[in-house]
Amino acid sequence: GGLILDTTGSAHLFGGEAALMRDIETRFAIQGLTARLAMAPTRIAAQALAAHGDTRAICGAQDVADHLAPLPLAALRVGAETQRLLHRLGLKTIGALAEMPRSALMRRFANMEAGHNPLILLDRAMGRQADPLSPPPDPANWLMRVRLAEPVMDPEPHMPGLARQLCAALAEAEQGARRLRLTIYRIDGERRAVTLGTAQATRDPAHILRLFDGKFATVDPGFGFDLLTLEALDVEPVSLTQERLDGARDTDKDLAALMDRLSARLGPDRITWTGWRESHVPERAEARIPALTATPAAPPVITRDRPLRIFDPAEELRVLYAVPEGAPAQFRWRRVTFRTARYEGPERIAPEWWQDRPGTRLRDYYKVEVTDGRRFWLYRQGVMGDGRGADPRWFLHGLFA
Repeated sequence: GGLILDTTGSAHLFGGEAALMRDIETRFAIQGLTARLAMAPTRIAAQALAAHGDTRAICGAQDVADHLAPLPLAALRVGAETQRLLHRLGLKTIGALAEMPRSALMRRFANMEAGHNPLILLDRAMGRQADPLSPPPDPANWLMRVRLAEPVMDPEPHMPGLARQLCAALAEAEQGARRLRLTIYRIDGERRAVTLGTAQATRDPAHILRLFDGKFATVDPGFGFDLLTLEALDVEPVSLTQERLDGARDTDKDLAALMDRLSARLGPDRITWTGWRESHVPERAEARIPALTATPAAPPVITRDRPLRIFDPAEELRVLYAVPEGAPAQFRWRRVTFRTARYEGPERIAPEWWQDRPGTRLRDYYKVEVTDGRRFWLYRQGVMGDGRGADPRWFLHGLFA
């Protein structure tokens, strides 16, 4: 839609309307941008002239109709369906629409919304109907600052007051912070910042202070700073509710606080949840996702027994003796030889043709119990004569408890 600027009562400060438009055009050109400009008494008229009229067009209240008359109906920003209807009626310009008797058109467009009714848009463009410019409200700025009389080197003494002020403002608006940024403004004109995230929205000053504990050593204060700010970059609604009727602590919040502190110490990508994917291939069905950016998902329903520990990638075995079309009777893993006592299987998992490469071999999985009681999950990759490689290979993929 372009940029709309209300210049009422201010154009003379730039030497007049023409000088103001030249100044705007020059500033865009300095940034490598080409601008189409127009000035009119109404917003719709200015937009129409900028998009479809002569560049740098200026019209007053008395000659708006003359400037708009030769422009196409698309300049009024009517809908495509309305524009086709008006074209079928022989109306292709704003001037032709203005000369048409209004009574016949009003009946046709009586039930249309004001923002799409061509007659109402025409009246607004001509200044016969009010069309005030209402800018969107400014976003809430959750920022607290401390200005110091003289430069200091350590921000820690000022943090409790900043945290309390920020949390009080968030509590009043029933919001909680998900991402926080502490910024110091040094006296040499430089600034340094520390940004932290939380697993759940919080407005607990003590918790915020614990997150920043130990982080000040990484901030270079230079020769000192005289301005310190604490800002909530991302916020979420947090209602004022009682946690539990019995007065006990909310264990979910304790877990979230622990994850926040570990993430602040170890890094935001070190603490992860398990993410589940739709896949038959075991190593693809589970993924690790950062705990601060996602919530844990419920695991899929698995009807077959799966080991608690999965190797990724699977470790290749040396099969000493294999039962035909069955599990190995004896195999060697990590330089230790194991003898099979009993086994269950096979469970065949075919390649996923929509993401596996051509020639990928199928897998036959076996649950194997060896003579010392340990249980393994291993598979044979490929079968003899499948035309997709040499002899099948054996891999250990998991361990049962």
